[in-house]
Amino acid sequence: MPATPLTDYSRLCLHTITTKPWSLDEACEQYARAGVKGISVWRDTLVGRDVKASGKQLRDAGLNIVSLVRGGFFPALDAADRQKAIDENRRCIDEAAALGAPIIVLVCGAVFGQPLAESRKQITEGIAAVLPHARAAGVKLAIEPLHPMYADTRSAITTLKQANDIAAQFDATVGVAVDVYHVWWDDQLEVEIVRCGKLGKLLAFHVCDWRSPTVDLLNDRGLMGEGCIPIREIRGWVEKAGFRGFIEVEIFSHRLWQMDQVEFLRKIQDAYLRHA
Repeated sequence: MPATPLTDYSRLCLHTITTKPWSLDEACEQYARAGVKGISVWRDTLVGRDVKASGKQLRDAGLNIVSLVRGGFFPALDAADRQKAIDENRRCIDEAAALGAPIIVLVCGAVFGQPLAESRKQITEGIAAVLPHARAAGVKLAIEPLHPMYADTRSAITTLKQANDIAAQFDATVGVAVDVYHVWWDDQLEVEIVRCGKLGKLLAFHVCDWRSPTVDLLNDRGLMGEGCIPIREIRGWVEKAGFRGFIEVEIFSHRLWQMDQVEFLRKIQDAYLRHA
């Protein structure tokens, strides 16, 4: 059964990438003014800023910092590059701790031409290498499975089962982020969401929609209700599995970035109540 319709914005979180034309200052002001309660911060918006002060600014505006995006990209052809990725993820963990973000979303990476099984092995090893640092900082790591069309260079983790299998090897510091754009097609999705909940690994839930035809493999996500993803049904599954956290709107769209972002924010809020 689909989830009960949402009636307010108490669980609405926006990723800063969703309103990409806005700076972090603009996003902070506009989200708070609109009554949005959560923000997931992409690292590019923090470049050149005092990260700790930015976290205070967001909290002072009444925004909950839900996650920092993104870490990961562990696989590489040689050990030196894998170590560089580990070092960068440790810096990301430090950034999350300074910002006050409880979770880092991991886009785990892949290497063109390298067997996916080897990339998954390197991902597991990379997470193991940064785990003590994350644990000490009090920051959780959320493995995000990506749609298989990104298996060439963005992620060797393409199903929730694969993400669960890796997360299950670690303690509560490591969990999973479920993004409907990436996993809606999977006929084992409900089963794996149940498993994720039983493992205590369901850390984050992201929403948008799949347009048809998709004209750009990266930057043509739809606003909820514009596509074919059964968003409310999937939300019902994650909530039945015990998830009660923020519902994070994460949209990459050249089309939507070109429109007035205040109007876009109003459309997001309307679509959130109608379709999420």
